[in-house]
Amino acid sequence: MPSHALLAMPEKSRLDVAADLLALLGDTATEPRRDIQLEALTLAVAADLPVLLWGEPGIGKTAALTQLATTLDLPLTTVIASVHEPSDFSGLPILGDDPAAQGVPMAPPDWAVRLVRAGRGLLFLDELSTAPPAVQAALLRLVLERRIGTLQLPPGVRIVAAANPRSSAADGWELSPPLANRFVHLQWIHDHEVVVRGLGGTWPRATLPRLDPDALPDAVAFARRAVCGLLAARPKLVHQLPSSEARRGGAWPSPRSWDMTLRLIAFATAAGSSRDVLSLLVRGTVGDGPGMELLASLDRMDLPDPEDLLADPAGAVLPERGDLRQAVLDGVVAAVRNRPDRARWDSAWALLVRAMESGAPDVVVVPATTLASLRREDWDVPAAIERLAGAVALSRRADRAADRVAALAGKAGR
Repeated sequence: MPSHALLAMPEKSRLDVAADLLALLGDTATEPRRDIQLEALTLAVAADLPVLLWGEPGIGKTAALTQLATTLDLPLTTVIASVHEPSDFSGLPILGDDPAAQGVPMAPPDWAVRLVRAGRGLLFLDELSTAPPAVQAALLRLVLERRIGTLQLPPGVRIVAAANPRSSAADGWELSPPLANRFVHLQWIHDHEVVVRGLGGTWPRATLPRLDPDALPDAVAFARRAVCGLLAARPKLVHQLPSSEARRGGAWPSPRSWDMTLRLIAFATAAGSSRDVLSLLVRGTVGDGPGMELLASLDRMDLPDPEDLLADPAGAVLPERGDLRQAVLDGVVAAVRNRPDRARWDSAWALLVRAMESGAPDVVVVPATTLASLRREDWDVPAAIERLAGAVALSRRADRAADRVAALAGKAGR
């Protein structure tokens, strides 16, 4: 190229060079990387449940949603709830040709019309905890029914919201109980390794869970059995409105949130999700207390049948975890109590010996004591009792010693 032609080329403006630098800084990649927060979020999105991300300002909630929309190829629509009027979500009244005859139609906002035209998308309700009560009330129908005025959002639209705790929100409000009970609440915290890796240019990749088509019927049956089994045993957990205002603005149990929990268990089971992911979702739907009870009951659902153990004590496989092993042995003793029989009683003793020899002896103390009380006069004492007697006596001595230490400590503190 001639030198005069080079001189004729316009020099890049400083803003153009700055734009090039910004483009390089924004050129990031994603990689498959385990992130239980992101897994929980994508599973709830796949289950078509509204999700609310709670976290302090600046930890990446908005960035996570932007990256999720990009990865899933969903158009992202961001709505700041606090800067809108209630009518923006219930529909804006407009006058027609003959209001007396046709009424006043409620026109939806432009962003809702764009979502309907696209047929799919990610609706991001940001800064939800700064929305005043009137706006929160207007959001109820949008979050639950996906309706804005007379407009129905298509099934391909997913709803995710983000909020800061009231203590760190700008002019924040507590969420109203009706609105809070419509969300899966996920506590969003930063992971040091993820942040460092991401600032280096590579963030975790958000992908929808891969559901096993052959596992769908069993996943639904398992989820229904898990939730119904717990609520049948603990009817008070069906609906528990928290007493404090702050807790009412989070996850708490209701028929609606239990239905959401059932759906999440089915999706997590069909996807083969980890227990950590399921824990985040369950506790984020019905609260920590009921959620932990449900998770504990899920563990017990996988325990062996006491009748199978009594039928073949020599081939029994007992859980390694102490609490689950205790539950199994208690179930075996309960089965003998419900249908007492000499052979079943002997089999239970054989199981207790097996448990003592393969794990911590203290888990057999209570079952052994209860089983001994079930003996009939014409039942001979099995030889297995002799092998258990030492463990039971040692445990009782340890308990008495612990009681004495506690009593002495109490006296010393007076």
